[in-house]
Amino acid sequence: MLSLLGLGIAGAAGILGHTRARSFVGRRLRFTSLVEKPSFGLVAGAAATAVAIPFTWLPIVIPATAVVFGAGVGTGAALGAKDAQKPLLDD
Repeated sequence: MLSLLGLGIAGAAGILGHTRARSFVGRRLRFTSLVEKPSFGLVAGAAATAVAIPFTWLPIVIPATAVVFGAGVGTGAALGAKDAQKPLLDD
């Protein structure tokens, strides 16, 4: 039962990380040259995984949670970078 709850938390963390990262990159990092690099999503995902790993000592958070969260942030950052390249207003 506890591992099923941990998998649910991992899925929720992945979805939340993806949506927040995509929104943040699309809105706030639009005018930076950082989002133009092809490895931006990979670096963001690795950094998010490294930040989330210390939380795996909690009994309800499994190590897969950190990996899923990092993958969600990485894909969200990569798609947010694509969103940032689109024009703000249609002429």
